[in-house]
Amino acid sequence: MRDAWKFLLNTVNEEVTFDYWCKLNGYIARNEALEWGKLRTGTVGISGTDYEPPVPEKEKTAEELKNILNDANASATDKALEAFTWGARGQFFWDGNKRTSLLLANKILVSSGAGIMTITDKYMEQFNSLLFEYYNTGENRELKQFLYDNAILGLTI
Repeated sequence: MRDAWKFLLNTVNEEVTFDYWCKLNGYIARNEALEWGKLRTGTVGISGTDYEPPVPEKEKTAEELKNILNDANASATDKALEAFTWGARGQFFWDGNKRTSLLLANKILVSSGAGIMTITDKYMEQFNSLLFEYYNTGENRELKQFLYDNAILGLTI
């Protein structure tokens, strides 16, 4: 995670692209997965849920990410929350999906001066419960509201 944060902070002014997102995963999942920094090519399951994420298609995934990032009606905070939930449920990589999604959300927040997102121990049980509900239903509204209320720390100057 340290190297991923260094990369993020050194590139805070760079545009988020599909390739940038894959680089984040490369730093996060390095030496922990079959491959890192590349979309997975096989099936995975999520322990404790019945949800089976489909094998990602590069073009479709890149377009979905682009749509999240370019939503003119969404604030940076909304984009960050949508990117996090989308990436966590999509399980696009072999490993490190939640961490990669969290870092992507933080890239969006930090580069726009909207704070940072972190899930503290105090909220971990509730977060996990809402995340598993989201995995099973695909409805992210409650999870996003929880994260907005409890995980985004604004900057005070």
